[in-house]
Amino acid sequence: MNIIIKHIELIERIDRLIRMQATGSPVDLASRLGISRAQIYRVIDIMKELKAPIEYDFTIQSFVYAESVDFRFGFYIKDLDSNELKSVSGGNSFKRLHLLLAV
Repeated sequence: MNIIIKHIELIERIDRLIRMQATGSPVDLASRLGISRAQIYRVIDIMKELKAPIEYDFTIQSFVYAESVDFRFGFYIKDLDSNELKSVSGGNSFKRLHLLLAV
């Protein structure tokens, strides 16, 4: 598996645990994910560079988000609004090609 995909999956997994406020201590989180504590801190630092407002809450023993955020990585199907539909010319071009080929 591609190393970039593995890193993204790791970030997604940490993100889910942060949202549930269930990361545990950095040592617990590293153990749960099968990586070193240093790697945990490197991933958390990368997430912070990506503007994730991550803090550690000592009372609940978990990393938390200081603000409400959303993280998604990947490609998602999006419905086009009416203005976007008007700018798509693929359908008209296909019709013209079909007419040319029919001759």
